[in-house]
Amino acid sequence: MTPGARETRETRETRETRADTAVSRGRPAARPAGPSLPVGPSLPALLVPALAATVLGLWDLDRHHSMWRDESVTYQVAHRSLADLWRLLGHIDAVHGLYYLLLHAVFHLWDGGLTALRLPSVAATALAAAGVGALGRRLAGTRAGMLAGLVFAALPIVQQYAQEGRSYALVCAAVTWATYCFVRAADGETRWWPAYGGLLSLACWLHEFAALAVLAHGLTLWRLGAPRATRRRWATAAGAALASLAPLVYVSAGQSDRQLGWLGRPGAALWLQFLAVSAAGLLLARFLLPRGAADPEADSGPEADPDSEPDPDMDPDSKPDSDLGLEAAPDSDMDPDSAPEPDPDPAPEPDPDPAPEPDPDPGRDRMRTLVAVALPLLVAPAGLLMTVSLIEPWYVDRYVLYGMTGLALPAGAALDRALARRHRSAPAVRALTAALLATAAVAVLLPWSLLVRSPQSRKDDVVAVAGAVRRAARPGDVALFMPARRREWLLSYPAVYARVRDVALAESPTASGTLEGTELPASVIRRRLLGADRVIALMDPPGQPLDPFPREAVKRRTLQTSFRVCRRTRLHGAQVVVYARAGHCAG
Repeated sequence: MTPGARETRETRETRETRADTAVSRGRPAARPAGPSLPVGPSLPALLVPALAATVLGLWDLDRHHSMWRDESVTYQVAHRSLADLWRLLGHIDAVHGLYYLLLHAVFHLWDGGLTALRLPSVAATALAAAGVGALGRRLAGTRAGMLAGLVFAALPIVQQYAQEGRSYALVCAAVTWATYCFVRAADGETRWWPAYGGLLSLACWLHEFAALAVLAHGLTLWRLGAPRATRRRWATAAGAALASLAPLVYVSAGQSDRQLGWLGRPGAALWLQFLAVSAAGLLLARFLLPRGAADPEADSGPEADPDSEPDPDMDPDSKPDSDLGLEAAPDSDMDPDSAPEPDPDPAPEPDPDPAPEPDPDPGRDRMRTLVAVALPLLVAPAGLLMTVSLIEPWYVDRYVLYGMTGLALPAGAALDRALARRHRSAPAVRALTAALLATAAVAVLLPWSLLVRSPQSRKDDVVAVAGAVRRAARPGDVALFMPARRREWLLSYPAVYARVRDVALAESPTASGTLEGTELPASVIRRRLLGADRVIALMDPPGQPLDPFPREAVKRRTLQTSFRVCRRTRLHGAQVVVYARAGHCAG
């Protein structure tokens, strides 16, 4: 036994003795100031998930050399000067301002194209997977934490945003580690509250909807009956984080119509997806907390399961560090770190109350805590955002990607329990079971993993669009973007954009401080089109709704009445159509 382990055991025994003495003398036991087991997360619980997430993130990172329009926005905005970037954020995309500044620094150090664009998301996903592992280790043990981190890294939606040049993986990492700090702080280690507030503030500055994690953490404290002092410290830390967001909220509120105006209300498919994911989390919770587990007198739970027994080969450090230590009465104002020591020489009492029986099932409490941390994070942010979207459409699944942490935690704990229950099986049976489970996981996940690495997993592919324009363009051709926001398809490829004259452009994106620039009046656009022989129109695919604005209507009408179609190239999420006057199709 190491000195640290001996000291930990002696400390635990001392605390237990003092608590038993206090209770036997009719006084409340002093709450421990911190967990009695080692508090540092075990390295395997962090490193194995982080390594797995890194490998999955680097696998086919360029996605068959494709990039969709949102990533193109990141790419071209991050290449603007700081002055131009600041001007843009005053008009649009303030919510992504911190992320754009980070990518600006990345490209300043290394202009590595698609790889440089996506590497920050890969690194953030690895950090998030490590955070899930640390959380699982803290709440359920090393093996459960490692499995939870691996589940998180393997989730298709996590793999998707690990390879996307947007902020969502970074938000997920910040919220996950903020949740870890929250668990440590709520367990009585009050020095973690500033870290919690700082990480929460960082997450919110990366994307405002990270603030919904505060709701999840509040529900956790309510569900576990946290002491009033803990609730007060949490409210202070969370309130400070939200207050720091005030400047961003002020600016972005004026941009909300332009920022989110493209969203529609959640349809049946989105509601079914949300309900299915929530149901999966609830089923995992039911597995971890069988019927009657909420009853303190119940015998159910991992330790009381007659089919399971502790692993004799388990390292002591694989045990969980915490059950959040929220045993104190919910209305107590006592600081857990300043609980009074029992009187060493109290006056004898004639009729002491008998000491309560020790909890026969500490594993049940740990699982209850894990579920109380995970389920609110999985359900509350997405559920609230979808409900609000019935009135004001704001919901996109990537805005609450961090909810997947709440799915991975119970999944890892459930896998850990399943492995523990088969400990007494013959080695051959265990090996066969493991092989079958691995095969099933690969069979389910591989098709999704391949899909998220294909151009078809996104709405469009600006690389393919730019290639089609480069092949179609002839000297003197003009380009027409229908609608105007599709100008983004060429902005990340200035060499291709320069080969055609943008017939409708009034002011460039950089000069106007906008994402796609500004366009001329409808009458001027029509006059310029009539002066051209060939027009390369970059359009949405057939079947998409047509913009009703006058400029867009004039573009469509002029092409239909004064030009004919020479060639149509259909692409994923786009089409490039060459229109020409009679006799000019061949260029």
